[in-house]
Amino acid sequence: MSATALLLVLGAAVLHAIWNIAAKRVAHGGYAFVFAYALLSAVIWLPIGLIVLAASDARISWALLGATALSGLLHIAYGLALQTGYRTGDLSVVYPVARGTGPLLTMLVAILIIAERPGAVAIAGGLVIIAGVAVVATAPSAGGARRHTRSAYIGLQWGVLTGVAIAAYTLWDDHAMTGLALLPIPYFAMSVTWEALLMIPGLRGAGADLRQVVRRHWPEIVCVAVLSPLAYMLVLQAMTTTSVALVAPARESSIVVGSLLAWKLFHEPAPARRFVGAVVVLAGIALITV
Repeated sequence: MSATALLLVLGAAVLHAIWNIAAKRVAHGGYAFVFAYALLSAVIWLPIGLIVLAASDARISWALLGATALSGLLHIAYGLALQTGYRTGDLSVVYPVARGTGPLLTMLVAILIIAERPGAVAIAGGLVIIAGVAVVATAPSAGGARRHTRSAYIGLQWGVLTGVAIAAYTLWDDHAMTGLALLPIPYFAMSVTWEALLMIPGLRGAGADLRQVVRRHWPEIVCVAVLSPLAYMLVLQAMTTTSVALVAPARESSIVVGSLLAWKLFHEPAPARRFVGAVVVLAGIALITV
């Protein structure tokens, strides 16, 4: 991996961890928060996506509309699961579990459905991820043993559900890029636009919640709306010159950054154990992509 590609991927990892910290700060109004940052992302990226589409002499097709609508639905599930996890569990549990479960489930789908046959090293990577998740999920939480057990279980549960959503949108988006040959920037712009549009019916009767979230958490909304797409674009740029097998594990270094920030900003206990567990999860992801 070139120095430029490495800087792009590590920069994306830091941005990813930062916007997840911002999302963790929103304790209530998760649905309204996800809608707000999706809408702002659409406002920013849809004009850019349409310009790129026009410059490429391509056009809006039924394949593009359908594929991006499904991607939008999957990203809604991801955003809501992530926000629920952050509201009810520790970031240093939810984040590494989610980021570790996603690649693990993607590998399992590739084996069971697509009939791919990974080697022994990749299978070992899956087992290492499971071990790392166990280390993170069993770390003590503040508030005593009872709260520790409940917090760990809830964090693990929502982390896994978030990982399922990650695996789902990763597999579908990969199919859209490779099987349907859609352009990445227009695809992303239309996906996030669908995400905002499809969430509008769920806001019925929740106008007060939306206004309150925007008033109280507009810095977090701006942070996620800007940094989440930017991190994704940095990864895409790195992939233009570097194999995804190298980019993917380097990108997941955000797990380590997120765990350290969770300890520093939210004073979550047992930082050493959580950090070790996050590094184990990262090692497992690296083995899967070998």
